[in-house]
Amino acid sequence: MTTICGINCEGCPFSTGCKGCAETCGKPFGGTCIAAEYIKTGGKDAYREFKEKLRLEINELLKSLDLPGTNALYELAGSYVNLEFPLTNGQTVKFMDDRQIYLGCQIELADTGRCAGVAAGTDFIVVSTCGPVGTGPELVMYKKR
Repeated sequence: MTTICGINCEGCPFSTGCKGCAETCGKPFGGTCIAAEYIKTGGKDAYREFKEKLRLEINELLKSLDLPGTNALYELAGSYVNLEFPLTNGQTVKFMDDRQIYLGCQIELADTGRCAGVAAGTDFIVVSTCGPVGTGPELVMYKKR
């Protein structure tokens, strides 16, 4: 498969549901891809600049939450990062769209057996914690940008 951003999709666990980035004009799962949208409008340099600014913004947010920062953000399928967070009323809520591609990362939290997860779109950032394979997710912060 050809990609707009140049990412290597070999070995991706979501490749069976993927219709191809270049083949779908940046909508491999039916929703928009943050990387493809930036590259189509401003080129790869604009996307790299956006990604770095977002990483710095996320690190400031993580620091304010007393969580470790990140050195990189990755393109992640919404179906992978869109966890169901429990609410105090017993219901659960998802904040993202399974069909879209976001930027994010996972950060191991030393000696806890949990990870911090960050996922961002163009207008929001979600910070959460969870156990192995997304178990026991807890929302830490949802921030509109």
